Amino acid sequence: MIDNKLFLTYQSSLLSGSRSGCTQIVNGLIKSEISIKELYINLFQRSMYEVGTLWEQNKISVATEHLCTSVTEYLISLCYPSIFSAEHTGKKAIITCTPGEYHQIGARMVADYFELHGWDGYYLGADTPADELIKFTTEKLPDLMAISISVSFNHANLLRLVDKIRHTFPDLTILVGGQGFRWGGDEAFQSLENIYLIRSLDELETKFLNPQAT
Repeated sequence: MIDNKLFLTYQSSLLSGSRSGCTQIVNGLIKSEISIKELYINLFQRSMYEVGTLWEQNKISVATEHLCTSVTEYLISLCYPSIFSAEHTGKKAIITCTPGEYHQIGARMVADYFELHGWDGYYLGADTPADELIKFTTEKLPDLMAISISVSFNHANLLRLVDKIRHTFPDLTILVGGQGFRWGGDEAFQSLENIYLIRSLDELETKFLNPQAT
């Protein structure tokens, strides 16, 4: 279990750039057989949300925000032996970021969540050009696509991307989500068929990865 004291210790190590300190905490949690879900939501996601808030409030520099992201991506990789050991179902998902979006850690966590539930999660990372995404989708023919947006000023890019994908793949289920929806913007997607706004990893799991649990 990740209590507040442990979280604050981890967050202090993360903000100071101590990869060794963070690694020690994460390895200890993994050895205690903590669930990947709790580790992702209550440590990685929570800490990076707080890093983002500190950056928005000009309390940390861009360099520190980038360092925290780099350390977190390394720590996420420590979970891969557990994540990629799941029995696969044959389902496929493409996970990418909105064009012009360079904050990719949320999308990476979503891709890992798909893998954890037995999907093939094709994670394309930051700022994938729309034409290349469509070409890759044609090759893989996924069951679902998830698109991440972390900053609200990329909403126009997201809308253009969704329109292009829907035109080419009208039956493809598309999930959109991320911190870019914190201050609204969801109304643009409410009337679109096969488009779903997902606000959390819990919601992703409940509605699309483990719907029989509802």
